[in-house]
Amino acid sequence: MRFSTRAIHTGLQAAEGARPVAEAIFQTSVFEWGAIDEPPEFQYTRYSNPNRASLEATIASLEGGAHCTCFASGMAAIAAACSILRPGDHLLVGSDVYGGTLLYAHTHLAALGIEVSEFDSRDPEAFANAARPNSRLAIFESPTNPVLRLADIASLAKEAKRLGIVSVADNTFATPFGQSPLALGADLVMHSTTKYLGGHSDVTGGALATNDPDLAAKMLAFAKAAGGIPGPFDCWLVQRGIKTLELRMKRHASNARVLAQTLSAHPKVRAVYYPGLPSHPQHEIAQRQMRCFGGMLAFDLDGTPDQAKRLFAGSPLFRVGASLGGVETLVSYPPAMSHAALTEDERLAKGITPTLLRVSVGLEDPDDLIEETLAALARLG
Repeated sequence: MRFSTRAIHTGLQAAEGARPVAEAIFQTSVFEWGAIDEPPEFQYTRYSNPNRASLEATIASLEGGAHCTCFASGMAAIAAACSILRPGDHLLVGSDVYGGTLLYAHTHLAALGIEVSEFDSRDPEAFANAARPNSRLAIFESPTNPVLRLADIASLAKEAKRLGIVSVADNTFATPFGQSPLALGADLVMHSTTKYLGGHSDVTGGALATNDPDLAAKMLAFAKAAGGIPGPFDCWLVQRGIKTLELRMKRHASNARVLAQTLSAHPKVRAVYYPGLPSHPQHEIAQRQMRCFGGMLAFDLDGTPDQAKRLFAGSPLFRVGASLGGVETLVSYPPAMSHAALTEDERLAKGITPTLLRVSVGLEDPDDLIEETLAALARLG
């Protein structure tokens, strides 16, 4: 063989028979067929890839599901779930879900002739009252973003089944370690794998898990057709992150608890929202359906919006950003970040005040987090 031929074809078999302890990365767009009339399990990475298949099997297992489809982002997963809707159908969406989900529903889906209305996910009766004969899909979060309200998942899922509505529970905040929506009756469980499953702020992705083979087939068909799938390395990063999920969530939760307690006792804090606090209005639901209360909290500063915006300015520990679930503590200001597209009145109706801060509590030493929090509050004067 001549130079260019050897450059292309040699070395491909060098790793045959190797058994790596860490999962290999199948960074390829296409797979070789053994014979024209014998299609292999993996053909083309948009359809499937060993890294994606491995990640899907892991998430399905952790969620207690039989099927999982992974996507390029959490919003791609939301779009896939909504792909079962047709013009004239009605979508019910929890009133305090992620702002991007609300924006997608009220703009893109509404433009396609899909009716959209919101409901208070804390109240199964409100859900039933908001349902219509053409209601086909309901999306809700528990805990919600950003004020950590809880849905009684079992009650909502039961009501949805009674009404013939497919229920989608966003489990991003709680993670499969924290709660199991499928076991509580939800039809689909959604994740932004960008967050706690990946866990290191270095990848974007989404996932939908289910026990319903028909829904699973529809999600996979949408992923193949629309193409919003994660690449092999993205899947590998999330898979690696999941290996330490339990360890990380235990530390996230313990840090969040002590930080929530510290904030609750401070005179410059008006309110703290954390499901693990006995003062949370739905703490009983949290105890019933959550194994771990998670690493997310929010609090209302007893001050001005400007003070809230600059509370952690220049902090070496509390970094400002519009995501969550990484090893580092990250603070967001929902009025200007996740829910900036809403009017102030709309935000207030969802519990988002001009002095609200959301904290994704990281894995730092808890004493450092407490000291930095107290110092930041003291700087307000």
